[in-house]
Amino acid sequence: MVGTVLLVLRPDRAPIRAPTASRAAAVKLLLDGPYGARFAGELAASRQGYFSSRIEVSAQPEDPDFVQTIARQHAIGVTSGQKFLLASWRGVPVTAFAASFLDTSVAIFTLEASGLRRPADLVGKRVGYRRASEGDVVFDAMMAQLGLPRSQITKVPGRDSFEALRAGEVDAIITAIDDPSNSAFVKLNVIKPQDYGIHVPGLVYFASNGLVHEQPSMIADILQGLIRGWQFTYADYARSVPVLAGAGPARLSPERLKFELQQQRPLVLPTGGRIGDYDESRWRTLRDILIFAKLGEEDVPLAQTVNYQFLRDVYRRSPDLAAPGAWSEEK
Repeated sequence: MVGTVLLVLRPDRAPIRAPTASRAAAVKLLLDGPYGARFAGELAASRQGYFSSRIEVSAQPEDPDFVQTIARQHAIGVTSGQKFLLASWRGVPVTAFAASFLDTSVAIFTLEASGLRRPADLVGKRVGYRRASEGDVVFDAMMAQLGLPRSQITKVPGRDSFEALRAGEVDAIITAIDDPSNSAFVKLNVIKPQDYGIHVPGLVYFASNGLVHEQPSMIADILQGLIRGWQFTYADYARSVPVLAGAGPARLSPERLKFELQQQRPLVLPTGGRIGDYDESRWRTLRDILIFAKLGEEDVPLAQTVNYQFLRDVYRRSPDLAAPGAWSEEK
């Protein structure tokens, strides 16, 4: 009896650890690149308190294994559809659940004075690009679809900056519409692949499979916060730009930030579309052009890597999120 009493009264270490275990651990939302306009929705959601769960938003610039990092850290990330899909084909356990940019942000830029305004005008010209990048793959797919001779275009690797374009090193460059190197606001012609039938997912939100399976409510909560973050961003620039300009370790130029937000607006909210929405046809097109570019093979079917249900459920439960009232071009 004495022994039993002593066992009952003996202090146990488990209760000491209980308070720490009971606190919900923060989930990381990592951005594949530096703070800027392309991550305005995420930054707005974080700064305005639209996430009901504990979410830590941080940038991860220059990480070639970004998708693997998300899987390893049991986190959520946002990166290009191309980088995500290639990693999932290699066996990285991740699932995409929504779009940030519904279409690619890649475009072909020429100087306004050059007169190069259509894909056909690029035949016989020098085009700066980055090897195996999203821009490289999308450009080749566009030219092939139009039946234009890619062999008659001189592609110059490593010359995809606006400095190279202004210096006359190339006649055109392939880069993102929000490329920060265009800091001088030079007058440009823009050739957009989506105007020629190339539609692929731009930036996508995804998470480790473990997080998706173990905490589906967390994914739904974060998705709702992201939608509200993008709503805030585009509802009124007078309110959102000052908030976003102070985000991150370095202040962003309000003038530059507003310009970039205006440029990317159709990618976040196309006419008649919903924030975060994507469709299977865009993923199929991306799959086909990656295989065409010989960058990979579909080892994992799209149905196993792309989830549409989270987005449908969020909009069904909160139909006000799809209300068009906030989307005034004047704002």
